[in-house]
Amino acid sequence: MKRRQLLAGGLGVAALVAAPFARASAPRVVIVGGGWGGLAAARQLRLLAPALDVVLVERNPEFRSLPLSNRWLVGLVESQVLVHDYRAAASRFGYRFLQDEVVAVDRERRQVVTRRQTLDYDWLVLAAGIREDFAAWYGNDGEAARHTREAFASGFTGGDDLLRLKARLDKFSGGDLVMTIPPMPYRCPPAPYERAVMIAWWLKERRIKGRLLILDPNQPALAFDRVFRDAYSEQITYFPQARIRSIDPFRKRITTDFETIDFNEAILAPPQQAADIAWQAGLIGRTSDGMASGWAAQNPVHLHALTDDRTFLIGDMVDKASPLFGFFPKTGQIAARQGAIAAQAIALRVSGGSPEKTLPSSSCYVVRRVSPLEITRIDTDFRFRADGLIQQTIRQTHYPQAEDEDKRWTAQMFSELGF
Repeated sequence: MKRRQLLAGGLGVAALVAAPFARASAPRVVIVGGGWGGLAAARQLRLLAPALDVVLVERNPEFRSLPLSNRWLVGLVESQVLVHDYRAAASRFGYRFLQDEVVAVDRERRQVVTRRQTLDYDWLVLAAGIREDFAAWYGNDGEAARHTREAFASGFTGGDDLLRLKARLDKFSGGDLVMTIPPMPYRCPPAPYERAVMIAWWLKERRIKGRLLILDPNQPALAFDRVFRDAYSEQITYFPQARIRSIDPFRKRITTDFETIDFNEAILAPPQQAADIAWQAGLIGRTSDGMASGWAAQNPVHLHALTDDRTFLIGDMVDKASPLFGFFPKTGQIAARQGAIAAQAIALRVSGGSPEKTLPSSSCYVVRRVSPLEITRIDTDFRFRADGLIQQTIRQTHYPQAEDEDKRWTAQMFSELGF
């Protein structure tokens, strides 16, 4: 079936289209997704090409940050630090914000279909993030997936899931709390371990008679494993290389290769993939054996889709960048830097120029211990080797007597995004 037929039939586009969003005379850039990447792209486009009509489409009414959210979950950061107004940022920089949900992209017609209307575009920036792949656990059992989303959401996708997770933690009075970590790659690799430290500290401070059981299918996180054993041995049981074989979310039971665990509460994070819209738009890459990679195939230098140089793919949704290291880190700052690079490429091409070869960089701060506060800064830089391949360099700086370096860094990033 052709994409145009699929859009008209299976997705019922005609029923979804309402009055069109007013079209300016200038070329239009539609940005799908109001995370760090989408916001950075919108701002930079206004700075670099102010004549363009820039429209940011996001389904959520307000921006809610995932960086610092682990602190927020245990009451160490107030909500107003993380939550910001999209319309205020759009007004400050002069782009248009549309609160709506994108359900389809027709790249042949250059149209974005939302729940209420159709938007024509000249350039498209997809910064739609991730989806959680419950099929890896449940196959076609949609009821089990739905129940897990509602009762044991991981909070990895942000929004209401994060609010529900905090409400469940606030009600937790004891017993076994299971937290699963996705297999690599996933959004912000240190985040689950930082969350574990935060929850263990919270259990200890509140004197809750409960244990956090961490099921990690990856290699042991040695730095955090030491903290778990040294500071929170009574609060944490860590199971590295614990591959999940089955989950019964109704009976609250998990089976790994080595044990069966019953739980009272859970934070269940399945494997991750590129967001649904990347699949619908036909942008998912292929592995060497022809299988879907799960991630959007991107030119890692200029950031456009491999099959469409008018569609830019940025942030956590993208596939491997180099055979030397695999994926760009799926972090907020990488997304923001890629948003700026995509904006520069569009601005140059609109003016008749050629995009420059620019690589992103990333800094992130991870809390390793809450009291006394210890933080690690992870800096990731990239360069082109002589053969053209992208090479990665990682540096870590440990702050044994930290002074909220992570909060200051996040505030600076929020300022760049317009908040």
